[in-house]
Amino acid sequence: MVPVAAAGRAVDTSRLVSICLPCMQTYQRDGWSALGDRTRRAIFERLTDRPCAVGELAHGLPVSRPAVSQHLRVLKDAGLVVDEAAGNRRIYRINPGGLAELRAELDRFWLSALTTYKTVVEQRDKEAS
Repeated sequence: MVPVAAAGRAVDTSRLVSICLPCMQTYQRDGWSALGDRTRRAIFERLTDRPCAVGELAHGLPVSRPAVSQHLRVLKDAGLVVDEAAGNRRIYRINPGGLAELRAELDRFWLSALTTYKTVVEQRDKEAS
């Protein structure tokens, strides 16, 4: 059934979401955005122990196997996990390259923060002298 507007015209439902929620953004395909979800972080943490299939990852989580698959897709799109076929299953593991990118960003952040802190402390020492 096609929704009909008040004037009797058909409404393009494919654009309804963007019309009703013009400021709503979908997740960005980066590691930090992907890890912003609690369930994805839990899945990612489980993969730090060892590679796993979806069924193993879903065990003990409060979401279904299809939901775990969707979360894995987001993590994969962000470059944080990779998968490989093993029979009729897919085995997921941490992508070292994606993890290295996160680490590099953290290192840049902390280097900048510590450099700024050092500058402030040295400036206070000069003013106190």
